[in-house]
Amino acid sequence: MFKILDRYIIRKFLGTYVFAIILLLAIVVMFDINEKLDAFLKAPLRATILEYYVNFLPYFANQFSPLFTFIAVIFFTSKLAGDSEIIAMLSTGMSFGRLLRPYLVAAAVIASATFVLDAYIIPPANVKRINYTNTYVKNKRVDYGSNIMLMVQPGQIAYMSRYDNITKTGARFSLESFDEQKRLRSRLTAQSIVWDTLYNWRVNDYVIRDFRDDREIITRGSRLDTIIPFEPRDFLISKNDHEKMTTPDLAEYIDGQRRRGVGNIASFEVEYHRRFAMTAAAFILTVIGMTLSSRKVKGGMGVNIGIGLVLSFSYILFMTITQTFALSGLTSPLVAMWIPNTIFTIVAIVLYMRARR
Repeated sequence: MFKILDRYIIRKFLGTYVFAIILLLAIVVMFDINEKLDAFLKAPLRATILEYYVNFLPYFANQFSPLFTFIAVIFFTSKLAGDSEIIAMLSTGMSFGRLLRPYLVAAAVIASATFVLDAYIIPPANVKRINYTNTYVKNKRVDYGSNIMLMVQPGQIAYMSRYDNITKTGARFSLESFDEQKRLRSRLTAQSIVWDTLYNWRVNDYVIRDFRDDREIITRGSRLDTIIPFEPRDFLISKNDHEKMTTPDLAEYIDGQRRRGVGNIASFEVEYHRRFAMTAAAFILTVIGMTLSSRKVKGGMGVNIGIGLVLSFSYILFMTITQTFALSGLTSPLVAMWIPNTIFTIVAIVLYMRARR
């Protein structure tokens, strides 16, 4: 299915991509060590290597995969054009579209790897990385909450005046249940509530009021173990929590939070749509990079690499700006994450049509 020329281009593309990742990661590690040196000196060396860097390097490489893809395409295609290899290929009667095919195959390999890493492999690794930074660098966990109110399930509203995630204890808890006509059917109040595991909670010094017809039945007690379908992560949301979830878990979490009426989930929605948008970016930037660098230009490879860096960084910057739009509520996360891809797709089509001619 693949000719020698196809395998040659795919091998060059992927080889240059891996080389670009290794080169830039080496630079990033040096800057990162310099920035966090005080924290690294206090932390155990084994934890720094196995819990932080082993998980940080794949995370960073995947976050900037579009940049590495673009640089790889620009670099090795400019070299092919500079050595007149592309002219030789096209002079045999090969169409420009046929020449682009192995590029797209290599882009598919990168896109698939990026998606699998982003969706399933990196999130569990991020748990260790973020726990390390919270412990030794800067703690960004949200361990306290106040005036917490959410819908734990349809017809049930929970409230806590405050919650301490260190002791897993909430104060002045109430749980109200309503029927389909939105009439109050029962109300549980407790001086404190303690989270055990999953949906298991223990309420202390509680009072339950059941409203049946025209009667009110009151039950009191000092301790009650019960199941309430919510947990601390549903209302204590830290800055990097969305990075710890696999894509299926992220979709389930977003759906659950919407049903509960939780409003601060924009970062989770942005992360969910970003993972798919970044996968598509591999194809878009490959086409742009290939069409830009497939012709000899005055100034040689340096001009192409310069143009490539400007475009790749502008893509990442544009993606960051549209994320801000989504987080501020100016647009939906889906639209925000696909605006850069839409614009750069138009650029890719225009460049491809010009290169064919």
